[in-house]
Amino acid sequence: MQRYDLPIVMEKDEDGYVGYCPDLQGCYTQGKTYEECLGNLKDAIALHIQDRLASGEPIRRLEVLSVATVEVAV
Repeated sequence: MQRYDLPIVMEKDEDGYVGYCPDLQGCYTQGKTYEECLGNLKDAIALHIQDRLASGEPIRRLEVLSVATVEVAV
């Protein structure tokens, strides 16, 4: 079994949480709680990778150098 370490982004919105994997275009999900969204995202990533491997598509792996927030005054 191949293991993949992929970056994810989790955002809170008015309905709960939205999560996505920037390395896998179109791989996103949502959940009412952070934990539900994270579990859904892990499932979505696994299905996305399985589908790509079955289709012979490569799995892109970016090297994450930094994740940060920045404050901008306008």
